[in-house]
Amino acid sequence: MLGLPPTTDVKRPLPKVQLFKRFDWTPSQRDRFDGEVSRLDFVNWISPHTVPAIAVGNEVKEIFVVEVQLKRRCFDIKSIELLAKAIPQHVVYVLRYEDESMLAVHYSKLHTTPWQHAKGMSLPVCGINLDKVWEGFVRQIVGTSLCDVADDSDHIKPLAEEIAELEQREKIRRQIESLQRQMNATKQPRRKRELYNEIQKLII
Repeated sequence: MLGLPPTTDVKRPLPKVQLFKRFDWTPSQRDRFDGEVSRLDFVNWISPHTVPAIAVGNEVKEIFVVEVQLKRRCFDIKSIELLAKAIPQHVVYVLRYEDESMLAVHYSKLHTTPWQHAKGMSLPVCGINLDKVWEGFVRQIVGTSLCDVADDSDHIKPLAEEIAELEQREKIRRQIESLQRQMNATKQPRRKRELYNEIQKLII
């Protein structure tokens, strides 16, 4: 799975019934999750026990990969976010529908990659300890930096800072798109000019 070391491979089902008993979800949350997800499996366990060359981290002691089989491609991301918030461990989620997959990780919020063919997905392990490995996974999924610089702390910003900047840029992008739609819809030259000036301020 994901090109991870074979020593990390596990195949342990995670029955939905156990989740519903363990987590304090409302009936509507359980129904929504059950309607979105067909099954879950632990597929990888990354720790010093399975990868001896990697040391335990100060914060991260082990990392799991959970495969989530979806019932439909257009799913409600809130169902996966609900799962990610409920499980306290450091987990990478592989969301699968037929022959496509996307990766997801919860870091302040749920982040996902685009859909791609399942056979072409990989998640390189980079770092001398599990703190760095986890940071590398998050960076690859969020798209802030490449894996091969995850240990180069002198040349990259802290992960939380990078993600905050990324989210701010995404917020500005959405604002620009909204203003552009308003500008295209209005017929008043003065209002068009005002909206254009607002867009230019955001671009700068």
